[in-house]
Amino acid sequence: MTSSARDAQIAGVAALDQPLRRDLYALIAELDTWVGRDEAAERLSVPRSVAAFHLDKLTEVGLLEVRYERPPGKAGPGAGRPAKLYRRARSELTVSVPERQYELAGEILADAVHEAAETGCPVREALTRVAREKGSEVGTAARAELPRRPSGRALRDAAMSALRELGFEPREHRGEIALANCPFHRLMERHTLLICGMNLDLLTGLADGLEASDRLAPRLDPEPPMCCVRIGPA
Repeated sequence: MTSSARDAQIAGVAALDQPLRRDLYALIAELDTWVGRDEAAERLSVPRSVAAFHLDKLTEVGLLEVRYERPPGKAGPGAGRPAKLYRRARSELTVSVPERQYELAGEILADAVHEAAETGCPVREALTRVAREKGSEVGTAARAELPRRPSGRALRDAAMSALRELGFEPREHRGEIALANCPFHRLMERHTLLICGMNLDLLTGLADGLEASDRLAPRLDPEPPMCCVRIGPA
């Protein structure tokens, strides 16, 4: 996740720290339809101006979406301004510290199971291919931002940025890249070999996409509490 995306997620969570905003959000989620300022104010027994202020704050941080609509039966000159209506945003909001990427893990695992069911190949084999493909997509995108012949430093910086995008916390350590956290920590605790293998395949794909498999070769090297993978020269 980029820093701007993370900041937006945190702002969304912080907005719900205010009790009335939580109540407004819960009300609109429960009604599951477009709600006007008057109705929200009446249901929560607060002044309309207060309801409007907090509804707009929830909209600013992406928790609500807005549309404008005239009341039924009113149209043309003299009908007044369209009413501002609010509905819960369809986007999801999740924040974890340290950052976790369970959605990414779920996507990779689900795609692998689907491929195995469709082709008859072993699930582990499908997981290796899917994880490497996902890592390669991220690495290829990062490589496209670099000059044709990037320096070793530029490649490493690109790898560090891509690792952060995947939810890792990269640290330079003794000429290698160590990872201070596992984005799939809870899954790893329950299924260590499976998730560590997936991590290795994901980061192998990342190095391939960066065209830097010789300089940034991932390997399994568990050293708790760090991630099980380290990245260094082949």
